[in-house]
Amino acid sequence: MQANDRIIPLRHYGRWVSGAVLIAILGLIINAFVVGQIDWPVVGEFFFSPALIKGLGNTILITICSMVMGLVLGVIFAIMRLSKNPVTRWFSGLYIWLFRGAPVYLQLLIWFNLALIFPTISLGFAQYRMVDVMTPFVAALLGLGLNEGAYMTEIVRSGILSVDKGQIDAATSLGMTRLVAMRRIILPQAMRVIVPPVGNEFIGLLKTSSMASAIAFTELLHKAQLIYFVNAKVMELLMVATGWYLIVVTLLSFFQMGIERHFNRGHSFNSRRSLFDVFTANLFTKQHKAGA
Repeated sequence: MQANDRIIPLRHYGRWVSGAVLIAILGLIINAFVVGQIDWPVVGEFFFSPALIKGLGNTILITICSMVMGLVLGVIFAIMRLSKNPVTRWFSGLYIWLFRGAPVYLQLLIWFNLALIFPTISLGFAQYRMVDVMTPFVAALLGLGLNEGAYMTEIVRSGILSVDKGQIDAATSLGMTRLVAMRRIILPQAMRVIVPPVGNEFIGLLKTSSMASAIAFTELLHKAQLIYFVNAKVMELLMVATGWYLIVVTLLSFFQMGIERHFNRGHSFNSRRSLFDVFTANLFTKQHKAGA
């Protein structure tokens, strides 16, 4: 190559054209909502409404409780699924088949209307009416938690199977029982595979919790519906609910990325650090120094 020769980079005109088209489409969509018949001052008025903030709190509460329930059930049934006992394997498979097969909306309705089958519930020393026990919160927790547990079972099982079988053999050769080896050796290593889909499931569960409005659980969407039934500002209240869902999902996505990077240390080929990584690292460093 001669000294005066220049390397002319390829010009990707298609990228510029497609990017311009997508930006134009996005602009048209935004403009349509801005000039459309949406009373945006009403959106701002109700965005921090105490009723909607309370509904948002209930949404986060039922999501956390259902995810905790799903995680516990997922670990238990995943271990049962991998057991050498055919009865426990069959029972775990039946659980997965049943709760993954029925729609979440249907499960919520069944739990909420369980009093039609069992009017009372007896604990031996006391008897209670099912309508008093199966409150909207309990029905939502059972419907969402049991359904989430079925999906978490497969996630945890795939994480356990990703760990080399020789790890269990080595642990048992040291005198550990299978459960102790699972808790101290296998599950910590499987977390790298388990955490990403668990984060996605948590975000999905947050949005799925809006179905609990069908059984009168006062989460965010249900509160918005109660308000627009009175003032007829349907789209405005739905925009408020959409805004809060987007805010919470965005925050959860940032934390999910941080947790994934924590468990992927030593396995990631990307050495660049995001602003979130720098912030959390500085925060934990300050807390450590303060504690010292």
